[in-house]
Amino acid sequence: MPVRRPGRSLMENSRFPALRRADRLINIKGIGDTRHGDALRVRTLFISDVHLGCGFSRAQDLFDFLGRIEPERLYLVGDIIDGWKLKRNFVWTDTASFVVRRILGMLKRGTRVHYVTGNHDEFLRGFSPHAFGHMELADEFVHMTADGRRLLVIHGDCFDHLTRHAPWLYHLGDRAYTFALHANAWVNSARRLLGYPYWSLSATLKGRVKQAVNFVNDFERFVARHTQRAGCSGVVCGHIHVPAIRRIDGIDYYNCGDWIEHCSALVEHFDGRIELVGLDSFPPRPQAEEPESGAWAEPPAELTAVS
Repeated sequence: MPVRRPGRSLMENSRFPALRRADRLINIKGIGDTRHGDALRVRTLFISDVHLGCGFSRAQDLFDFLGRIEPERLYLVGDIIDGWKLKRNFVWTDTASFVVRRILGMLKRGTRVHYVTGNHDEFLRGFSPHAFGHMELADEFVHMTADGRRLLVIHGDCFDHLTRHAPWLYHLGDRAYTFALHANAWVNSARRLLGYPYWSLSATLKGRVKQAVNFVNDFERFVARHTQRAGCSGVVCGHIHVPAIRRIDGIDYYNCGDWIEHCSALVEHFDGRIELVGLDSFPPRPQAEEPESGAWAEPPAELTAVS
């Protein structure tokens, strides 16, 4: 574990120039520290697989989305920062910094933030579990819903046999997925010129290739069995970039999706209902945002971090 200089953030202390630049941008006063007056208030927001630092991350869409929603709790369910790209094709834009600044603005207004480590941001696992004021870092959390259900919140890479037993093959697959995203961008550029709507080539391939379908089904069953053994009635995860809400062997299975292709998230309403939402769940963006200077909200119900 690297020794941190006191009084400095993890990113400022980083040996990667892009992260040090991001740290300076994040601390610019006023950037991202606003919300729309008609923001949707929810009890909990779950987001995963943003992959900040990857050239295909939809950071601008996430920035707009976060400006339209005000949660009491925010779960970042892994792969928020793409650590795999730190040494290879790392692309940290100003918008990525503004996303982080918007999350810090939520903290300022009383939102409790819970960061679940994933395989792409596994460099954070050396610091887990840890609490930074109203922000907690852990490999797993147990979340109590408003209707009394215990939900295991976990990224899910531990149930991916390639990640655990053949990491070299998984990294090869990551490169193939990146190539598919490049092809996806080319295809959609042509579709826009012809007046056709957006269409995800990579998501279509994953849905039609038998091995990919079997992988998703196996992953969901493994997650459901682990959740049952953990004594929880449901699970919130990410990792496979397939947003879903379904019931598997008596377990409520929720997958956040991603902010590469689907731009989806999960929200828990104040009655305990959980639903998938996306960019199309909100009205068109207003012309201007009004600054918000809030105080800390009442502390939420107790949450349990699982190391």
